Order: sequence, then C-alpha cells, then structure tokens
Amino acid sequence: MFADYILLPHLWRRYLRVMRALLGVACLGSILASPRLGPSGLTVLLAVLSLYGVAALLWRRLHHIDSSLVTLALDTLLFLVYAAHRDEGSFWLSSFLAFYLLLSAALLHQWRTVLGVMVVAAGFLTVAEPGQSLSLRAFILLLGMFACVLALQKRSLLDRLSISSRQVVLFRSEAEAAREAERQRIAADFHDGPLQSFISFQMRLEIVRKMLERDKEKGMAELEQLQTLCRNQVAELRSYVRGMRPLDVEGAGLVASLLRVIQTFQRDSGISVTFSGGEAPELEEVQASADIVQVVREALNNVQKHSNASRIVVSISKTDNLIQIRIEDDGRGFPFAGTFTLDELEVLRLGPVSIKRRVRGLKGDLTIDSRPGSGAGLCIRVPA
Repeated sequence: MFADYILLPHLWRRYLRVMRALLGVACLGSILASPRLGPSGLTVLLAVLSLYGVAALLWRRLHHIDSSLVTLALDTLLFLVYAAHRDEGSFWLSSFLAFYLLLSAALLHQWRTVLGVMVVAAGFLTVAEPGQSLSLRAFILLLGMFACVLALQKRSLLDRLSISSRQVVLFRSEAEAAREAERQRIAADFHDGPLQSFISFQMRLEIVRKMLERDKEKGMAELEQLQTLCRNQVAELRSYVRGMRPLDVEGAGLVASLLRVIQTFQRDSGISVTFSGGEAPELEEVQASADIVQVVREALNNVQKHSNASRIVVSISKTDNLIQIRIEDDGRGFPFAGTFTLDELEVLRLGPVSIKRRVRGLKGDLTIDSRPGSGAGLCIRVPA
C-alpha cells in the first residue's frame, strides 16, 4: 500500500475524484434534461451515486475508501445505470464514463480487477442492448486492453520499487558497517600513533622538570630533544590528518592517483620512493581503485613510522586477471621473520590490521615478507 501511494501521488487521486464527481453530475443532468426520459428508479439511483461522487470529493473521511473495491463497485454501478438508459445521444458521455472507470481501475487495482470490470461492462451491454451498445462495447473492450496493460506495467514498477527499497535498506546497513569499521580503524591508528607519542612526551616532560631541578644543563639538553620530538610529532600528525582525507580517483585513474600519493609522501617524509607502473592497469570500479590507493598510502605511512627506511620501491602490474602491487623497503622489517600469506597473518595475528581488512574487502590476497634488520616487502593481489 505504501508503494501504491508513492507510485500514484495524492494529487492524481484527487484528479480521479474530481473526474468522478463531474461525470456523475453530467450524467444526472443529461438524464433530467432529456425530454424522452422522465424520473424513474434508475434516475434516483443515479442521483444517489452522483451525490456520493461529490461527497467523496469534499468529505475527507471518505478518502480512506477511495481506492477500495467498494468505490470501484459504485463507479461500475454508475456506468451501468447510465448506460441502461436507451438514449442515442448519450454515447460520448458513456464513453467518458467508461474511460474514467477503467482508468481508475488500472491505477488503483490489479489487472485481474480491471479485466473483471471490462467483462462485467461488456456483458451488461451485450445483454441489455441499450442505444449504440455495439459501438460502446467495442470501445470498452479496446479501453480494457489498454487498462490491463497499464495495470501490469504498474505492478512491474511496484515490484521494482519494492526491490529498490530493500536494496536501499541493505546499502544503508552496509554503509553503517563500513563507517563503524572506519571509526575503529581511525581509533586504532590514533591509539598506536599520535596518542602513544603524546603519552611519551608527557612522561619525558616530567623527567625534564626533575632534571632541571638537579642539573640545569642536562635538563636543557633534554628539553632540546623534546623540541625535536615535538616537531616530529607535528609532522606525523599532519601526515596522519592528510591520510584521512578522502581520495579522488574518479578523474585521475589508479596509476595517476598512486603517483600523486607517492609524490606527496616523498615531499613530507623525505624518504626516496621509486615507482614502476608496469602495464598501467586501470579498474572500472572507482571504489576499488580508491581502496587500492588507500592500501598503498597506509603501507607508506607505516614504513615512515616504524621501519626507519631510507628507500622504498613501489610497483604495480597486471597478470592474467589480477592486479599486483609490491612495496619494498630497506628498513628494520617487521617484528617477525619469514613470508606469510593473508590467512596465516590472520591466524597468527600478525601484520597491519587495517591493510588486511581492506585487502579482504577487495577479495584479494596479501603476502608479507619480513627480514628483520634488512627490510620488508608487501605483495597485494586483487581481482582486476
């Protein structure tokens, strides 16, 4: 019912009520103005149905039954009562009334109901044989076919709207889950990075205070070291905030976006990065490209924070149906030694959590080769 009201706005329903009221009054006026037709029981019934049409237009309490089968039955009865008068001049008004009847049935009900109304109207005209019944019956059959098609199309649109509504709910829940995962990642990164540095900074300030009380020269030397540490933390925070900015890869493409991230990283960190684009593969999905660029950016930031490396090599290539990204550095490596796949890293609880989570989201694979004291390498493979 909710989908029906979306597909058929309230203004359209009001137009149908206005059409019903005008046709009812016109039919009643046509009967009363005809010199050959005097007052009768059918005329009284027609007057009652016409008054109902006017009341449904003006009285809001009747709106809730406006799309019910009761209203459709009354509209059908109005058409049959007017068509029963054997007046040769009533063909066009009867046609307009039939058009309204089948249009409202198609817009407010299913195709089976429309077919039932068409059969009842055509059957009545066949049995009663009022004036010009043959032409009116042919007109009703033609209108009925178009009304059935309209009702079927409406049903199809309602089904598609229902599917779209369910997809919207699903996408909303997925978006909420993604936001929550991103909040957890940011909280973990902030806890492992800037927060730990500030805690260390606070502890060293207390040490400086005590040293200044005992030995001013040593305290000043320690204070200078703290100033250097503070400058490093400011640079790290800037890098952290820059890493949180959304990536725009829609216009640039995957390789161009990687180049931009690498150039920014070199400028901010002072670490030399060599990039090899290979066959310069591109992805059709913008979000997948953005996730790959984010993985590379996080890997570079991790190298800067933890490895003390002086040189990094980044390469990207395409083999078969896979895009492969390799990141090598000459730093101190991970706290563990050996080569591990993504599944092994998950079981052993090793490796960067956020990168593993993003690679999982890309339905890819990750291999980490750690050589403590000699550097480390990450190999990421994702479907092209």
